[in-house]
Amino acid sequence: MRLGDDLQVLRRRDFRLLFLGQGVSVFGDRMVVVALAFAVIHLGGSESEVGLVLAAGWAPLVLTVLAGGVIADRTSRRAVMVTADLARILSQGTMAVLVITGAADVWMLAALAGVTGAATGLFNPASTGLLPEVVPDEELQPANALRSAAQSGSEILGPALAGVLVATVGAGSAIAVDAATFAISAVCLALLRPPAREQAARGSFLADLREGWVAFRSRRWVWTVVACTAVVNMAWGAWSALGPTVAERDLGGAAVWGTVLAAVGVGALAGSLVATRVRPRRPLVLFAWSGGVFGLPLAFLAVAAPVPLLAVSAFSSGVALMLGMSVWFSTLQRHIPDESLSRVSAYDSFGSFAVYPLGLAVSGVLAGAIGVHETLWLAFGLLAASSAVLLALPDIRNFRESPADARVA
Repeated sequence: MRLGDDLQVLRRRDFRLLFLGQGVSVFGDRMVVVALAFAVIHLGGSESEVGLVLAAGWAPLVLTVLAGGVIADRTSRRAVMVTADLARILSQGTMAVLVITGAADVWMLAALAGVTGAATGLFNPASTGLLPEVVPDEELQPANALRSAAQSGSEILGPALAGVLVATVGAGSAIAVDAATFAISAVCLALLRPPAREQAARGSFLADLREGWVAFRSRRWVWTVVACTAVVNMAWGAWSALGPTVAERDLGGAAVWGTVLAAVGVGALAGSLVATRVRPRRPLVLFAWSGGVFGLPLAFLAVAAPVPLLAVSAFSSGVALMLGMSVWFSTLQRHIPDESLSRVSAYDSFGSFAVYPLGLAVSGVLAGAIGVHETLWLAFGLLAASSAVLLALPDIRNFRESPADARVA
């Protein structure tokens, strides 16, 4: 069977393994987004406790991601990712047992979510750095887009299945599936055979961390995008923390919320497929516009729109999310030297998500003080403003792709 030019990367064995492992793993993660929130609700947890438990999974990620970048640039990125997957099998498996047996308490879920988050903080910078080891530069954007497509397909099925499982057999079953998907990811990664990397001379851990910071801050186009993305992610915490509560009270419960999240996945799949072909000359402008569209579901949730309209906005958000992220990661991988790519990616993750746990935690508290719908409107306003600021910056508007710039920008 002849593959199109944009799909030739699928002929590469190592990419196919990475493609499969990450797609399956995200399937489980998207189930847990639904299952963990409703596990807390079914334990009698409030909106604040839902937000705090979700934040407990993100805060350790933020704390470990910089160390993960240094470790990934100093050693085998594949080995770092396998180790992180093994830790997540243990944490999510334990969580599933506690929920299924009725022995769980809110603080236990928060603690185990924290272990999973810490392992993810080690995993993510290694994952960004590993892809250019198995895929040549000219195939990076199709590779990123196809990985996003696999993840998007998982996002379609994951929330919908989680909603059904929560409604029928309970949240613990969905969490157990997540643990199993990490096992599949670990096996796929263990089978990879990336080429040996030339190891640069090692300094101390802190020296390597400082070098990564220099590589990050010396590229203004990188840190301005990250700063605005931080505001977007903080605002998006309102969707994750308050959405399940709105669904439980006004939309029909877990199954309906799972369907809305599945619409995000359908849109994400469409955006990923578009990204296999898009070659924007001004990639950061496209990324900035995608951020504005991404926030639309917050406004529809704020006005208590009917479920079909909310699902349409969620679909549009998914398209924007995956198109923008595929372009962003490809731009980083082309323009950041390999020896510092994982560290720059780690600072990207740290800066982008450092305030996301705050957004999760504060959204619940703020909703209790001023109201759920008012909090959602505030979040939408912050997100729209951050995209407008990004589009106004000359470094974003003037950044253009050209082959001569790759790996030296």
